[in-house]
Amino acid sequence: MIVFPEDFGWGAATASYQIEGGADTRGDSVWDAFCRWPGKTANGHDGSVACDHVHRFREDVALMKEIGLNCYRLSISWPRVMPSGTGQPSEEGLAFYDALFDALLEAGVTPWVTLFHWDLPLALHHQGGWLNPDAPKWFEDYAALLSDRFGDRVHHWMTFNEPQCTLGLGHVDGIHAPGLKLSYEEVLTALKHLLLAHGRAAKVLRSRSGQKVGIAPVSNLAYPATESAADIEACRSVGFDRGNGIWPQCFYLDPIVHGRWPDEQVRKLFPAFEPPTAEEMAIIHGPLDFIGLNYYHSQKMRAGADGKPEVVELPAGHPETAMGWPVVPEGLYWTVRFHHERYGLPSAITENGMANLDWVQSDGRVDDPQRVDYLRLHLRQLGRALNEGLPVWAYFHWSLMDNFEWAEGYHKRFGLVHVDFQTQKRTLKSSARAYQEIIRQGGVEEV
Repeated sequence: MIVFPEDFGWGAATASYQIEGGADTRGDSVWDAFCRWPGKTANGHDGSVACDHVHRFREDVALMKEIGLNCYRLSISWPRVMPSGTGQPSEEGLAFYDALFDALLEAGVTPWVTLFHWDLPLALHHQGGWLNPDAPKWFEDYAALLSDRFGDRVHHWMTFNEPQCTLGLGHVDGIHAPGLKLSYEEVLTALKHLLLAHGRAAKVLRSRSGQKVGIAPVSNLAYPATESAADIEACRSVGFDRGNGIWPQCFYLDPIVHGRWPDEQVRKLFPAFEPPTAEEMAIIHGPLDFIGLNYYHSQKMRAGADGKPEVVELPAGHPETAMGWPVVPEGLYWTVRFHHERYGLPSAITENGMANLDWVQSDGRVDDPQRVDYLRLHLRQLGRALNEGLPVWAYFHWSLMDNFEWAEGYHKRFGLVHVDFQTQKRTLKSSARAYQEIIRQGGVEEV
């Protein structure tokens, strides 16, 4: 048995637009507009109802308690609490989160809150969104509202979820909201504003004593083909510069943690881009308490014959999820290790999970053995990291429940809980029961 620390956070994660529904009780976000754009989401699906969590949150909290979760990662819908993105807040929207946080705490579940999980208020998009130099101030005011209202009950915050996807998928490739295809000069401007927004919001959140503040980027570092020193160093040398365009991890964490602008990488995209001023870097570069790591898959690499890093292709038939992503649990250990080596901060696995082909069987059960195995495989790798002394505070399985999977609509099921999107009936899957037993035991069995 790989035993986890007694105070370890056993959780699951969701995002506001993917589960809440209740579109008639909030302002529009960029995702509402994107879903109305013909051909942008599978079958024209949208998040207007989703899992109807705004009306069924007490039922969902009861399921969290039944599974045994002691923490839950969620995001606030900016247009629910501030319909226009700035100005007068919505008391109805704030009251929803008041009730949700109270229900979570009553159930013994600690909330971990993300300020921005992609659903920018549409009104702010019409003012230029992340290209507007006022965007950092908008975000700071939004953070101040949340801190003032919920800071007595929420003590773990993440400013942004996967900023690489916000920019890369939403502003370069155009396949996520808001569906833009910007020049690299424009997207680097958006990056600078996003980093400034993080810095200003983090300062507001940390002004309350006892608050823990982080950010949750994509964690797509390579992992070594073998544990030879040469293969490990090959992965380390590629490390945080890995990825094309706006995707490398160094664009996000280096400025925040080290106060270092990635000049070399930026010059490859747009040589004439003006870096942040010293004053702006002082805002961006502020203390973080932890790094949220969203890990799904990675790429295997080794040292080639010339000593340079080279990709190792996975064999035909290698296990993969319904998203077509390879199942490579080893990468979870290495992303924790490499992030700690570079930044020296504790981490939390803020997303880890798989899409599967799940349905309610004729006997009423939802058996998902692949997800059960996926969960155990990844927790064993996380246990290895913990046993080696790497500081990891929590694990959040993605997702608590089946939900609106962005451009994939309702075709991809990631949940521990099956949701019938016609009736909203919830059914615990076999994976939820397996996770329940792992939590009860306080660890996962070794092979």
